[in-house]
Amino acid sequence: MRGTVTAPTPPPGAGRPLRRRAAGAVAAAALMLPLLGAAPGDPAGGGPLGEAFTRAAAEYDVPRSVLLGVSYLESRWDAHAGLPSVAGGYGPMHLTDLSSALAEAPHHSHGEEDPRGDEARPMAVPEAGPAGAPEVPEASELPAHLRTLGAASALTGLPAEELRTDPAANVEGGAALLARTQRELGQPLSENPADWYAAIARYSGADDSATAAMFAQDVFSVIAAGQERVTDTGERIVLAADPRAEADPAQLERAGLRELDQDGTECPPTLACEWIPAPYEHLGGDDPGNYGNHDLADRPADQSVDYIVVHSTEATWDTTLMLVQRPSYLAWHYSIRSSDGHVAQHVKARDVGWHAGNWYVNAHSIGVEQEAFLAQPDAWFTESLYRSSARLVKYLAKRHDVPLDRQHILSHDAIPGVTPANIPGMHTDPGPYWDWAHYFQLMGAPFHRNANPHGDVVTVRPDYASHQPVYTGCVSAGVACAPHGSSEVRLYAAPSEDAALVKDLGLYPKNEGRTTIGVNDVGARASTGQQFVVAERAGDWTAIWYLGQKAWFRNPADRPAAVPTKGLVVTPKAGRESVPVYGRAYPEASAYPPGVPVQSLAPLPYRFEAGQRYVAGDRFHPEYFWNTTFGGRGTVVRGQEDYYQIQLGHRVAFVKASDVDVVRS
Repeated sequence: MRGTVTAPTPPPGAGRPLRRRAAGAVAAAALMLPLLGAAPGDPAGGGPLGEAFTRAAAEYDVPRSVLLGVSYLESRWDAHAGLPSVAGGYGPMHLTDLSSALAEAPHHSHGEEDPRGDEARPMAVPEAGPAGAPEVPEASELPAHLRTLGAASALTGLPAEELRTDPAANVEGGAALLARTQRELGQPLSENPADWYAAIARYSGADDSATAAMFAQDVFSVIAAGQERVTDTGERIVLAADPRAEADPAQLERAGLRELDQDGTECPPTLACEWIPAPYEHLGGDDPGNYGNHDLADRPADQSVDYIVVHSTEATWDTTLMLVQRPSYLAWHYSIRSSDGHVAQHVKARDVGWHAGNWYVNAHSIGVEQEAFLAQPDAWFTESLYRSSARLVKYLAKRHDVPLDRQHILSHDAIPGVTPANIPGMHTDPGPYWDWAHYFQLMGAPFHRNANPHGDVVTVRPDYASHQPVYTGCVSAGVACAPHGSSEVRLYAAPSEDAALVKDLGLYPKNEGRTTIGVNDVGARASTGQQFVVAERAGDWTAIWYLGQKAWFRNPADRPAAVPTKGLVVTPKAGRESVPVYGRAYPEASAYPPGVPVQSLAPLPYRFEAGQRYVAGDRFHPEYFWNTTFGGRGTVVRGQEDYYQIQLGHRVAFVKASDVDVVRS
């Protein structure tokens, strides 16, 4: 035992409550994502956290591999500086105390864009954004799975504050809870991890067998394959592969969990997924256009799905579900719960959600919201969230023939404004703390070098854990955020960290384009997986073409922040001093039939000049989806002049094919 004892010490393993979570669905024999990078090794662990796992396992008679496997799924063994997850979980074992977490957490978002992003209708900025501060409930009002930290305190005698802030104490609390659950299930405190399947499933906090099974299956995949990682405190933890970790889904019958109805969902069988529909309703009056919160369509028959857009909800799970079920609000296709990776589908893939703030992208995308706050790096993107999101996006990408790259799997903060006036209000989630390298590795599409080191295209890929640029504004304006790994590199006007940041004239038109290091400022950042053309090199620094200028980032050979890759590149046609860039790929005016108003095509305020080059994504036929009548499936207007999507800056953009030449890097 450790710490100040404030309550009598119970027998090891005596009792335990459920944990944080609720609802889900997967077949018991769920197919598991491959554990890329798993590396069995010395299981002892020489650091303080490794020793804590060993000590807690011995004291509470829980297999060390079970403790490590559960903790990996909860936190990847990170301590998160004692700060809570979205679900109110603390520490490596994710002990929950949601009342305390909500009382301390800042709840804010950024961006006031019209989520529909279509000038054919009035602005649809929501009357109540999803990031409003929720009321802080009393602990007694919360279900047991959202207040397991108090139960762990009672079992171990350790103060709640110590369980929040001391990783070793947190591990002890998790071990006590697992042992208690095993006893409640009438199971022995066995050394064989296979005997702990039901207890692990219950530890998820899920109230349905499918979500609980998904969590347990993932834990068993970690134990069976082995895993190692350097934590956020710099300690290397190794979990040696244990072939005894064979899942026994029949054990779940003892757990007393409900069955989940997955009828109507468009999800892979490996996910816990339920149908919670967004209401498609007329909102009253004589106006046939007075409806919300998505549009009926017939994709892919009428339009292709070319993108999957990844968001952060900027809200808790309950608030997210409340808002997506509000007829006058907006809607996206899927939401994913942070605590256990449970998925809710709200809109069919054939229909068009209002989520991205750009109507062209909305019409060609599926929106996936992930429960998180981008400005709270330690209100974690849990491993359960990463894995469920990766499963879902990989499934959707295969189903709709969407390539697994950053030109097609777009972050919300990579969506361009449709006009210059829209740019400052565009959203900035999931932000710099989303680990794109880990995410794409889980999808089996890692970012890797595939070209000559001196080639002219690079893929941004800093080491997430050790790359910790300073951001401000997580809690209050101008105040530095807590140090944390980041997937984004900062861009300067010259090869020096003393130089000014590159400018974004669209984001800051009234301030001469001056960007900041604010967590919501994307004007001088490039994100992992994004590809750019090299403009110049100088020692440890690399310059890329970015928003019409050279943008420098530190890229030393011994700690590279980017890898050389291949790709298609566009440059202005010979004789052109510059070409316009656009926020959408709309048809020419002559393509619009009677009754469908011509949509404006205003160039964005960035210069794409002769001599500059940008990496190109797909070549698109121009389309506009006209749909302003309740119950209608709309009209698709198709033009003749094709566009290329390019990685212009942090956000993508479009150029007319007739304006550029395309070359292979």
